[in-house]
Amino acid sequence: MTDAQIAVQELRVTLTVDDFDAAVRLYRDALGLPEVADWSSDEGRVLLLDAGRATLELFDEAQAAMVDDLEVGERVSGKVRLALHVPDADTAATTLVAAGARAVAPAVDTPWGDRSARVAAPDGLQLTLFTSSEDA
Repeated sequence: MTDAQIAVQELRVTLTVDDFDAAVRLYRDALGLPEVADWSSDEGRVLLLDAGRATLELFDEAQAAMVDDLEVGERVSGKVRLALHVPDADTAATTLVAAGARAVAPAVDTPWGDRSARVAAPDGLQLTLFTSSEDA
């Protein structure tokens, strides 16, 4: 490691949501992300949820458009989209829609062998739910 490199220990994605209770129902209760800490106070509400191993995936606009086209049929996601590795993309999408998410597109089989479904959280953040071909 060079002097300019930093050894990152954890990646946290912080979502500021309009409807905190709806977000908790979706991410903690329906998606099943375990609650690690509740740091809520009179100043505001915050939950830390464990989302397993994190990676940061960087796309240029062309790649983002290609993935949107493949998963949805058109460019629809914003600058941030969460991709969540789940055991069954179809079931996860159905569960999240029942918990308040909006279906964006039904599950598709990708050229790289994954199965991906797209939903939008109550605040509009798009989520790709994918089952890896390695899971089979």
